[in-house]
Amino acid sequence: MIEDQTILITGGTGSLGNAIIPKLAIAKKIIVYSRGEYAQVEMERKFSKDEFPSIRYFLGDIRDRDRLYRALDGVNIVIHCAAIKHVDKAQYDPFEAVKTNTNGAQNIIDAAIDCGVKKVIAISSDKAANPVSLYGASKLCADFMFIAASAYSPHKNQTKFSVIRFGNFWGSSGSIVEILFKNQNTKIFPITDKRMTRFFITLDCAADYVIDALNIMQGGEIFTPKMVSRKIVDVIKEICPKAKLKVIGIRPGEKLHEDLIVKAYAQQTYETERWYITYPKNCNIECIGILVKENFEYNSFIALGDK
Repeated sequence: MIEDQTILITGGTGSLGNAIIPKLAIAKKIIVYSRGEYAQVEMERKFSKDEFPSIRYFLGDIRDRDRLYRALDGVNIVIHCAAIKHVDKAQYDPFEAVKTNTNGAQNIIDAAIDCGVKKVIAISSDKAANPVSLYGASKLCADFMFIAASAYSPHKNQTKFSVIRFGNFWGSSGSIVEILFKNQNTKIFPITDKRMTRFFITLDCAADYVIDALNIMQGGEIFTPKMVSRKIVDVIKEICPKAKLKVIGIRPGEKLHEDLIVKAYAQQTYETERWYITYPKNCNIECIGILVKENFEYNSFIALGDK
């Protein structure tokens, strides 16, 4: 699937991009597309030309349609990671979040179809399922756009679009885990609510899931990996055992528990050993797995069980 393909990663200098590039080494070409000059320089130092001769770097923003068209010329696969991801930043600057997360998604869809890209997998978030924040709402809009995009692609050269939703990447840049490891000797650590639960997945495992989704996607699916759920208080105790917790209250756009699949989508969701796959209604593609039970939902509190 990957061998002899040209693969472009938007936001490729981020945590997931860094994790997935070594797994794409057999590709004909890997294009890292991002707007951060310094981050690209750091990545060039990390992935040497001798070890990764197929990597190319392309400065650009997904808001820039012309630049995307140039970047996608000759590309077979797009892994779309670029986004404004921090909930509080999106709440404060909603117009900017929409320009990147939603308008940027449309630019990718249009350019991918016109340039004859074979497959696009968009990286989404638990925040997009039952959203209560601007970030989540902007990502949900993008998800719906990617799901519907195959209908806009010419039949003879159809571009397939699918979405994969993750919880929290363990140790990714700016995550609570990274902050905890940087402050292991702290005496007081702020927490918004002691009841809070979250899904976690390692970056290495997430990268494997992305590649698996690329191999099995037919177009229009939302892939949800089965992930570990943890109480945030337990994560803090594990990494900073001496820290006392200071409750500061839930921030705007924040939820106690993460939703990944809500009840409304139970009739469209199938379970396999590693995945939940939500298919579009009235789709003409083969559904993989077993249909979940009526009123099924997948959130971090339910997944926690009696722990």
